[in-house]
Amino acid sequence: MRRGGTTRTSCGVVVSDGRQVLLGHATRSVLWDIPKGLAEAGEAFAAAARRELEEETGLRAPAETLHDLGVHAYLRGKDLALFAWRPESMPDPAGLHCRSMMRTPEGRWIPEFDRFAVLPWEEALTRVGRSMARVLAEVRDGPGWPFR
Repeated sequence: MRRGGTTRTSCGVVVSDGRQVLLGHATRSVLWDIPKGLAEAGEAFAAAARRELEEETGLRAPAETLHDLGVHAYLRGKDLALFAWRPESMPDPAGLHCRSMMRTPEGRWIPEFDRFAVLPWEEALTRVGRSMARVLAEVRDGPGWPFR
């Protein structure tokens, strides 16, 4: 569902084999998250999701392997366009690397994710923020989930 107004859209990839999901730990936070970020002006949502996946994990999902999960109400002023990707095998978290950096209040640059985990769905939903948990549970339990 899409809201009107000045809503921005963040685009993300749910990397899953149906039983487990890949999460990144948000640096300087207690929360974990999926690879996602804002679409650039004129950028297609699927292209933005694939770009964010590569920048934040190093993984490359071929465009034809993404399953469109739709655009969901996420936060006030921000929607979430989600895509699911089932790699041939779940990635080894130790081999992932975040190139996407953010500036700290002290002026240092640090990666957006500082580590990764492949977790069972029920555990993963307890590690992400409330809004992300709601959206992920809705898509996983909804009719469009491709990995049953």
